[in-house]
Amino acid sequence: MGYQAEIESGREAFAYLIRAWHERNGWSHRVLPGLAEALDLGRVHNSQVSMLRNRKLASPGPEVFLALGRINRWLATSEGDQGLSLSGHPDLIEALGQGCQPLLSDSGVPLGPGDLLEIFVGLVPPPRAFDLRIAESEAGGLSFALAELLCAGRPWRLCRDQVLSAYPVAKGQRRERFAAVMSGQRDYSAAELDAELMDLHRTLVGLGGSAEQEISADRFLEVLRNKASLQHRAGREDLGEAIRQELVAEGNG
Repeated sequence: MGYQAEIESGREAFAYLIRAWHERNGWSHRVLPGLAEALDLGRVHNSQVSMLRNRKLASPGPEVFLALGRINRWLATSEGDQGLSLSGHPDLIEALGQGCQPLLSDSGVPLGPGDLLEIFVGLVPPPRAFDLRIAESEAGGLSFALAELLCAGRPWRLCRDQVLSAYPVAKGQRRERFAAVMSGQRDYSAAELDAELMDLHRTLVGLGGSAEQEISADRFLEVLRNKASLQHRAGREDLGEAIRQELVAEGNG
């Protein structure tokens, strides 16, 4: 891979990382710039955050990575002290109350400015938990596989309360969207699945389907992809023949 392709790949990966970081914490574009200013950790503008998310910022200055890396390390080390550090900034305290998950390496170390720069230029991949890129073409199949897995193949109405109880998100709009996907009324988009994957993984764990250490988020996605592939092949079978087989099975029962 030439250096230009490497940089382009890194910029794409970085966009997914920043977007997933925001979505999983429920942040607006103003949170990171606000934290940088309030804590005197550097400078990053709302527009820069937006362009990073959308792969439109080709050459961010070093101060951007400095600010983002310092904020990330602060999030990882300030648990319990955020309200004190942000006294006088109730909007930021409220935002972090909704979510304050830092970016961690595969070994659990908070990413710093240098780590983020290396990801952006394609020298290293993002942490696996933030590099689960999903193609738009597979989002529908993965949504179907997700509903089948979390409901264990049962009708939604039989397991709705239990599944919604295990879904760890409090925000009403996301809960409504999750329920619509589970019931088959809509599919997640690729971007929505990218952002939701960690919480969907926690839902699986909460339902008792797996201990968190037994199936990682990337393994969870692999399971969904395998299940979607099997469902796609099954969907090619003649529907009438499948119904007749069901009736024969019921008659024999």
